[in-house]
Amino acid sequence: MSYVVRGLDPTTYRPLFGLTDEALAERGIVRMTVTDPTFPCRVSLADRPIGEEVLLLNHVSHDVANPYRASHAIFVADAEQAEFVDEVPPVFKTRVLSLRGFDKNGMMADALLTQPGEADAGIRKLFDNPEIETIHAHNATRGCFSAKIERS
Repeated sequence: MSYVVRGLDPTTYRPLFGLTDEALAERGIVRMTVTDPTFPCRVSLADRPIGEEVLLLNHVSHDVANPYRASHAIFVADAEQAEFVDEVPPVFKTRVLSLRGFDKNGMMADALLTQPGEADAGIRKLFDNPEIETIHAHNATRGCFSAKIERS
């Protein structure tokens, strides 16, 4: 079983970095400066370096017409889109994650928690269930979407 973890498409967010703080606020977006190494970018799938500018915005991570539709605040940087095949990205390695497996109808089929260093095993365990088509990783402590994992 093989899987891929991709960051969000940066073309969606790049134009936002050129906007004023006022224009961002009108869209419900906040510009922030990274102050410690715990600002996980959903494009690069890595914590951003101290001093870098990031945007905090709302993201619909599971856009389905059922009760599992989900959105939450995420950080994005002006970065290249990451892709990891059969390995977990840096943001997964140090965090407790809630892994949520969804079927073809976008309904949750199974879920589990993983401790730091256990994400790969958790992903493989969920994908052992043939009903699961995608897995969404969420940071357990803040509950926000981290990344989508697909079979490859």
